[in-house]
Amino acid sequence: MNRYLKLVHMEVHRFRYILAGLMAFTMIIQFVALIWHLNEELNMHEKVLIKYGYPVMDMSFAQAIASTQFLFTIPIIASISVLILYIFFIWYRDWLGRNTFVYRLLMLPTARSHIYLAKLTAMLLFVFGLISFQLLLLPIEHFIFKLMVPAEQIKPSYFMDAVSVNQAFELLLPRNLDQFVLSYGIGVMSVVAVFTAILLERSYRLIGIVYGVLYLLACLLAFSFPLFAGIDTSDAYLYPEEIWGIELLICVLIVTVSIWLGFRLITKKVSV
Repeated sequence: MNRYLKLVHMEVHRFRYILAGLMAFTMIIQFVALIWHLNEELNMHEKVLIKYGYPVMDMSFAQAIASTQFLFTIPIIASISVLILYIFFIWYRDWLGRNTFVYRLLMLPTARSHIYLAKLTAMLLFVFGLISFQLLLLPIEHFIFKLMVPAEQIKPSYFMDAVSVNQAFELLLPRNLDQFVLSYGIGVMSVVAVFTAILLERSYRLIGIVYGVLYLLACLLAFSFPLFAGIDTSDAYLYPEEIWGIELLICVLIVTVSIWLGFRLITKKVSV
């Protein structure tokens, strides 16, 4: 367990600057977008007040988030793109360079499965770390909103209103627990499936590329089974909860098979 935690710490340490950069980029873009939008709105309100003698409608934090949705989404898409690329880089970087780091990694006095689990744990920490950071930014942005907008012009709104008006937030933070479990279950399933495809390539080299692609296609077909079978249509004799259960079960099966195969490959097949 101690060696596993050390491996997790190593993976997080290697990504720390990129993670900090993504957080800083997200904070700067969202703060600048919000402040710029509020300045524009307040200037317009002032002009209307001077010209007509009465203010325009009040502003709410949810409306401000909706109006800056495009700019708020840019750093989120950038972070997702970087994490997708890092799913590959977290493995292939160990084979890069003249003195391959993977040789020392595979020779460590610990189960090789710990290497797999450490990389998977690190990826999950990066994802939920960025989501937690975004959740932390929203109250700060709400504070900036209240700081800039006069109290008499503020229209009350709930925190979840701000989340629901931004499609990126809605995707990252589903209101429904079932949707949250399924969405992030699909995410974990995708990561472990790609991990296993990478290990297939590392184990069998050129032919391993074919094996990896075929494995990913098999996972995609398995996950798409409810769609092809028509059990997710309105005339399928199943309740929504049953359809959700089938989809979740397929995710669990794919994750289980992927981790089992990944463990087997990294233990018995992967070499320098």
